[in-house]
Amino acid sequence: MTVGGTGDVLAGVVGALLTTREPRPAAACGAYLTGRAGDLAFEETGNSLVATDVIERLPEAFEHE
Repeated sequence: MTVGGTGDVLAGVVGALLTTREPRPAAACGAYLTGRAGDLAFEETGNSLVATDVIERLPEAFEHE
């Protein structure tokens, strides 16, 4: 994802996961879940995707993985 703000979303997800995981698994899991949320958001919004669309799909990404 190259949309402004998605790196901030990734950083927030990884930071949250660091409270319960070691750094390497937190980074891997955070990258995967943020990417999955981005895929879900893109399916619905297409090229008009913004970072908040990714944030809104995070619960669904966590649910299915």
